[in-house]
Amino acid sequence: MPARAHLQIGQVAERTELSVKTIRHYDEVGLVRPSARSAGGFRLYTEDDIDRLLVIRRMKPLGFTLAEMGELLSALDDLSDPSARELLAALHAKAEDSVAKLRRQLGYAEEFTTLLAERRAR
Repeated sequence: MPARAHLQIGQVAERTELSVKTIRHYDEVGLVRPSARSAGGFRLYTEDDIDRLLVIRRMKPLGFTLAEMGELLSALDDLSDPSARELLAALHAKAEDSVAKLRRQLGYAEEFTTLLAERRAR
């Protein structure tokens, strides 16, 4: 079985569009730990680690707390657990509610930019 490729934190930051500082913070709070360390102590990440970071990146604009992010990541690790499935359903409902609110806000922003464009054209 071939060894899994490891990426350095800068490469992960580019791939995830998260800052190095943010990725380090998620490590410090225990959300995503690097799968390995280099001989020099640098954080090394796998594709699975990147997938976890992308879950967090998707949750952040929807208003999820760090605790909820951690709970979801744990639930995703063991979907055979009925309580994990219940949590997933609850967080899915919260995400849908947040998306609906963001769509409303986007609509307001689009109305505003249209209003400004109309006023500017006068």
